[in-house]
Amino acid sequence: MEGNEIRDAGAQSLGHALQQNTRLTTLNLWNNKIGDVGAKSFGVALQHNTTLTTLNIGLNQSGDAGAQSLGDALLHNTTFTTLNIGWNQIGDVGAQSLGDALQQNTTLTILGLSTNKIEDVGAQCLGVALQHNTTLTVLELSANKIGDVGAQCLGVALQHNTTLITLNIRDNGFGDVGAQSLGDALQYNTILTSLNLSDNRIGDVGGDCLGRGIQHNTTLTTLELGSNQIGDIGAQSLGHALQHNTTLIKLNIRNNRIGNVGAQSLSAALQHNTTLTTLNIEGNRIRDVGAQSLGHALQHNTVAFIAFLSIPIL
Repeated sequence: MEGNEIRDAGAQSLGHALQQNTRLTTLNLWNNKIGDVGAKSFGVALQHNTTLTTLNIGLNQSGDAGAQSLGDALLHNTTFTTLNIGWNQIGDVGAQSLGDALQQNTTLTILGLSTNKIEDVGAQCLGVALQHNTTLTVLELSANKIGDVGAQCLGVALQHNTTLITLNIRDNGFGDVGAQSLGDALQYNTILTSLNLSDNRIGDVGGDCLGRGIQHNTTLTTLELGSNQIGDIGAQSLGHALQHNTTLIKLNIRNNRIGNVGAQSLSAALQHNTTLTTLNIEGNRIRDVGAQSLGHALQHNTVAFIAFLSIPIL
């Protein structure tokens, strides 16, 4: 039912039907111009429904009121596992309601909140929730407005959480302070496998902390750091980490500020690392010397694929 014009009136009818229905397990209402009234109807329905496991109401027009109702539903529903409310207009108030619910909910495993209006306060609430929640495995928060304070709270949460395997906070706006907290978390977290921090404002300080984090981490397999502000110092730390890390499979540091020195550090790491399969360093500031070093590393490393052909060799 995605891509129609169901709007609030239609959503209300569907919500009423869900209160009685005992067979439907998945409902996809992506892009239907559903606002708070419609989302609230689904929230009420989920307090009574015992079979629906997946609801997708992404790319609609719901805000905090709708999210609050869905949060209330999560306090009572015991069968629901997947909720996507990305691409809406949910802010800190709605995120707080969802966070409060996650502290008690024991069934939801996937929560999509990308492309909303969540800022630091909302991220703090979700971070607190992650310290108590024991079932959520995927949290999507890309393209919100989370700054360093919010990222710090998520980092603290990762030091305590024991179930989250995927965290996406791409394209928010936090910088080194937030990255430091996340890097610290990686030293202790033993569950997370995928972390997307691309399109933020992370520089060398944050890159260094993340490098130290993955040096000790034993579970992360994918780290996305593209389109940040990491230079040679951060790349050196990441390179040093790769000489010790034995689990990371994919590292994306494309579109940063890495030059020859950083490239040489990464090259040295690849001569020792035996697990990395993909290293993307396109769009940096690597010249002939760095490119030659990477090419030499490829001759000795039989595992890694290095994406650097589109780097402008100046």
